Amino acid sequence: MAEPLTLFQMGWTDHFADQITDRDGTPARISSVHRKRVAGLTVDGPVDLTLDPGQSTATMAVGDWVLCNPDAARVLHRLDRHTTLQRGKEFATGERQLIAANLDTLFITTSCNADFNVARLERYLALAHDAGIAPVILLTKSDQADDAAAYVAEAQALGADLPVVALNAKGADVAQILSPWCAVGQTVAMAGSSGVGKTTIANALTGNTAATQGIREDDARGRHTTTGRSLHRLPQGGWLIDTPGMRGLGVADVSFGIDATFPEISSLTDDCRFRDCKHENEPGCAVLAAVDAGRVTADRLARYRKLRREDEIATETTAEAHARKRRFSKTVNAAVKGKKRGRR
Repeated sequence: MAEPLTLFQMGWTDHFADQITDRDGTPARISSVHRKRVAGLTVDGPVDLTLDPGQSTATMAVGDWVLCNPDAARVLHRLDRHTTLQRGKEFATGERQLIAANLDTLFITTSCNADFNVARLERYLALAHDAGIAPVILLTKSDQADDAAAYVAEAQALGADLPVVALNAKGADVAQILSPWCAVGQTVAMAGSSGVGKTTIANALTGNTAATQGIREDDARGRHTTTGRSLHRLPQGGWLIDTPGMRGLGVADVSFGIDATFPEISSLTDDCRFRDCKHENEPGCAVLAAVDAGRVTADRLARYRKLRREDEIATETTAEAHARKRRFSKTVNAAVKGKKRGRR
């Protein structure tokens, strides 16, 4: 029989302890979220819990800490999160989708093949930076690449102190290589498109034998293997939250994360002549001057502008969206009327 876990071993910190001085209930960490219930872990073992009528499990994330009544199998209160990994549910909407809670590290996983995509890595980095979660890029299939070092160099260029680890997901040393981020009480999550080896790495870290899927040869992508998020204890003492592959990765309300992902650009924006400079063709733009001087690449700036524009649209309120659409409609109508007058 396994020894009981302490709260510290489960990831409990002073951030959570400070919230329960005036509250009753047993601390539990959410290990999986279902349609009408959640599963959790306490120092006395696993529990199945329900929420009060009117509450939705959509507000709960794997990794959350709650206070519960185990005898009544009910959640009493969710504690404020230390970190929250979430994304826009769809492109150009303000809806947010919870991915995981109270993470310390995000393993952003891609492969040394056609799956490697700098723009997608920057999206994951923006989400991690905005949430205050430390990102680590894992490059799988390095043993199959002709020049794995080139992939490593391109990934490391995305951040001055960004850890980048090239590995063979099927190697016997995966757990040892990733052990610095999997210590007692630490929580990590796997993120990345399907087919890059996330399940294989998760198996190596947990010692489990979840099934894996092959990849398509035409685009190096695979079918989803993990279909739901869940919390797993690691032999090293940490915790892993596995996540399904995410092909569509919309951003919303992550302007801080975008600036942190592109520091060489965001650090120059205050030097632009205009406060609302879009860094496109405005006079006195410090960012465009840096591109001309070779300090910022044009491709990097283009990806920055694309993410910022997507974030602005996805973050705007419903009223702001309606106003923008009305302005666009008026512009189109005016153009149509102008063409009709020109034909007379």
